[in-house]
Amino acid sequence: MIKGIIYDFDGVIADSEALANAVLAEFVTGLGLPTTLQDSYDRYMGKRASEIVAEVESSLGRKLAPTFSDDFRDATLARFRIELKEVAGASAFIRRHARLAHCIASSSSAERLRVSLDAIGLSDDFADRVFSADLVPRGKPNPDIFLYAADRIAVAPEHCLVIEDSRSGVLAGVAAGMTVLGLCAGAHIQNGHAERLKEAGATHVVASWEEATVFVAARL
Repeated sequence: MIKGIIYDFDGVIADSEALANAVLAEFVTGLGLPTTLQDSYDRYMGKRASEIVAEVESSLGRKLAPTFSDDFRDATLARFRIELKEVAGASAFIRRHARLAHCIASSSSAERLRVSLDAIGLSDDFADRVFSADLVPRGKPNPDIFLYAADRIAVAPEHCLVIEDSRSGVLAGVAAGMTVLGLCAGAHIQNGHAERLKEAGATHVVASWEEATVFVAARL
């Protein structure tokens, strides 16, 4: 029985992956490494900032300027404030299930989460139940952030539903002993993505928030 819902954020609630990767592709291209949006998806999507920097430095064969991460963050947040939208159907699903304990558990920074939630009008729906992986020692695919979130909303892991769009997030939810629903509804979803989520251990994979509603209704 589902008693609490733990939402991933980027690509699940906010349709942010395409925007963020477009900005990253522009930045990396400007460094002398031509990068398309698809290249950015393939090389960097789902990685922490430190991992992205290491990957770019390895490809370029040199160190990046110390300001790279801050400049990329600022450019991304500026784009989010103007262009960010929710994944279609996210707010309706969240509000329909607001009676259940719920929170966000994301690999993004607290600042990025705050700006993004304001941009899509969902700040009040989560209030202080927004948890960044910066709060725990290890990021996804380790279960730390999901276990932390479950503790904060006072729901046992076996009664938590994790909604994720990434392989590492699915692995983290499975490792936490939670039911994991894979969501393939964001603009960044590529061919074969659903299969990758299933292989990682997702209980079920859906293509829209409407399908997610049907899944949840059968498990309340």
